[in-house]
Amino acid sequence: MEIIEKIKTNKLVENQTEIQKICLDKLQSSPLPNPKSELWRLSDKSKFSTFLDYSVNEKDLKFDTPYPKNSQNTIRLIIGENCQIKLIEDNYSIQQLSEHELDKYIKDQISCFDQNENWSDLLNLSLSCKKNILGLKINGSKIPPIEIFSHASCNSLNAKTLVILLEKNCDIQLLQVNLGKDNSSLSQSTFFFLEENSTLTHGVVSYGKNGSNLLNSLNVIQQKNSKYNLGSLHFKFNYARFEINIKQSEGNAKTNIKGMQITKKDEQISTYTKINFNGPNGFLDQINKSLADDKSHAIFEGSIIVPKIAQKTDASQLSRNLLLSDLAQIDTKPQLEIIADDVKCKHGATISQLNEEELFYMRTRGITLAEASKLQLSSYFQEIISFIPVSKDRWDLLDKILNEN
Repeated sequence: MEIIEKIKTNKLVENQTEIQKICLDKLQSSPLPNPKSELWRLSDKSKFSTFLDYSVNEKDLKFDTPYPKNSQNTIRLIIGENCQIKLIEDNYSIQQLSEHELDKYIKDQISCFDQNENWSDLLNLSLSCKKNILGLKINGSKIPPIEIFSHASCNSLNAKTLVILLEKNCDIQLLQVNLGKDNSSLSQSTFFFLEENSTLTHGVVSYGKNGSNLLNSLNVIQQKNSKYNLGSLHFKFNYARFEINIKQSEGNAKTNIKGMQITKKDEQISTYTKINFNGPNGFLDQINKSLADDKSHAIFEGSIIVPKIAQKTDASQLSRNLLLSDLAQIDTKPQLEIIADDVKCKHGATISQLNEEELFYMRTRGITLAEASKLQLSSYFQEIISFIPVSKDRWDLLDKILNEN
């Protein structure tokens, strides 16, 4: 019950919202995730406890965005700032959800939560004050790219929640950036609801600094003929978990996922995905990459669930991993749970090292070992980076991860 006491001692009870109360009540029966469950058995207990060590900070200090140049053709939002949103143009509409709409949607989601499987969301919502919950309703076409930032303050735990409802025939590009400061913890929960014929191209870039931690959960519900594309990158966190839960509610939807986590020193970064097909003719193409160096630990566990109703599902899940040190560790477990009998599903995993023959060839051409290694890594990273909706002139992701210490 220690985590419950920590939450209460952070003075959230005084101004507790109904959502916080519901989540706290659920956490009472499961104050910490079950370490024996598949979702948590590999999680480093000491690092996870560090995540919970900091006091909750509801105040958001100003921070430097990674690329300060703002474009008039880009909508930039920072969760926690007082941004009154009501953008209505000829071709699109972006409006902030009312408090009633936001509460109703979140309560509907909470009612389906499992205390262990959705523990991260329950923790987040028990900590998120009203000003750190951003809800948007988006409609139309030709919508400018959207950037949404979340960040944690030094020596603090910050909780942020994002809810976005995409109405029919909507098509948007959204980049979500999670930033960790020195010795900090960031809890981020994101909820997307895609109505029929809507398309979301979503990028998630999460990077921290010394001693930063992250719990990042993503929940997506897709209706018929919707398309969801996700490109993600997580690096430079002492401890980080990225949990992806996608549900194709009626089938006939498409999901494409390309993600990567990079670990160095003694960091642990993990990705857990669960894709539910609740109707026929669903499609999934997923690639997850891990790179582990020094004494670090990278984890990927993926689950594809295809019940009997989901006939003619076409799903692929591939885990590709690079191990750069004898002391580093990579755990990977893609898996299928299939009851339907007319499907095309596959999964696989590989763990390898840098190609010695290619390195030798480049060195015979006068390229140093460090430069040759960077060239190989560039090729390995590029497939994922090119799937993240951010232009190189705004933020050179490849340069940033290749030159990080």
